[in-house]
Amino acid sequence: MNVLGSYVPGTSALHRAPAGAKLAVLVGLGAGSVLLQSPVRVAVAVGVVLVGYLVAGLGWRAPVDQLRPLVWLLGFTLVFHLVVSGWPRATVVVGTVVLLVLAAGLVTLTTRTTALVEVVVKLCGPLRRIGVDPERVGLMVALGVRCVPVVITLAEQVRDAQRARGLTASPRAFAVPLVVRALRHADGLGEALVARGVDD
Repeated sequence: MNVLGSYVPGTSALHRAPAGAKLAVLVGLGAGSVLLQSPVRVAVAVGVVLVGYLVAGLGWRAPVDQLRPLVWLLGFTLVFHLVVSGWPRATVVVGTVVLLVLAAGLVTLTTRTTALVEVVVKLCGPLRRIGVDPERVGLMVALGVRCVPVVITLAEQVRDAQRARGLTASPRAFAVPLVVRALRHADGLGEALVARGVDD
């Protein structure tokens, strides 16, 4: 399964496109998503992104994998807005979240993390004058991207362990061991960074 942040090698036009251009499109899409105020517009935008997955040779399973970890959140959001503001608004809100998640996933699946980090470091270069360290910003971005699949993997491990023990699907029984494992991973990562001189 390919999750957010897991680069998939390829030779498609999207793979060959500059990382900076893809990030610019992603930022523009995020800013322009406020203009998607009808279910039809949202559906068209999602359709375009799905075509992007096919153009990149990722198939239909890749977008499903991007959304699977958010099923419960999307379901809750959908029900909430159905009750509060009706189906058109519910469709727009959930559809916009789906759109942005799929777009971000498409960028990370077709772009090496190192290329994304290089763009961020370059963009932050002028901020060095006011005390910002572009390399540290790039490191934070790299760690942030990497942490997404790590947390998803931890969640799958907790879920598999619960199934093996025949435990019921209790939110508390799932969340507590997940948080503990995530904190242990964070501690180990912190120790590794300190050992390499990144201690601020």
